[in-house]
Amino acid sequence: MKRLPAFLACLILFPGLLLTDVQARPAPESAMARDEKTGLYLLAGDYRRALESCEQAIQEHPSAEAYLRLTYVYQAIDGYLEQLSKDESWMAVEQLYLNLAYRHTEDLVDPPGGLARMAKEMIQTSVRQQSDISAAMAVRLNKPVSDRLWLEQTQWRQARPTSWWQAFPDAWLR
Repeated sequence: MKRLPAFLACLILFPGLLLTDVQARPAPESAMARDEKTGLYLLAGDYRRALESCEQAIQEHPSAEAYLRLTYVYQAIDGYLEQLSKDESWMAVEQLYLNLAYRHTEDLVDPPGGLARMAKEMIQTSVRQQSDISAAMAVRLNKPVSDRLWLEQTQWRQARPTSWWQAFPDAWLR
């Protein structure tokens, strides 16, 4: 009972004390907003941020859909690399490598190096392995949803054979 008056006195003297913690936390981002943001990253070719966005979604709300979106981004990187190598756009391969390698401003003074063709092989090997892992996790979580999303992305890829990696399938954004 003696603590109640002291508590009330603190509230009167420091009225914002209890609200500070609540106001400091940003509202969680909706799944739709995150998918739209990730879609913009794909369109821009900013695959590092697309991966980070998908990983954040898994961290906040693991689901088959979240793992398949991550899988899709890995496969988008692979598809983009395949197209670049067919077009012999090795400068773009090197730019992709740098996009995936750079994370902070200190990378500007100590840049990662690599030849474009070697970078292509390293990136593709890694994204294919990670794609297989995240796809398997999605199936374990919800096989019927995984099967539906695979069908939707297969149709999307067939309709856009040279650009599918620039966006999520339209059906995923509804």
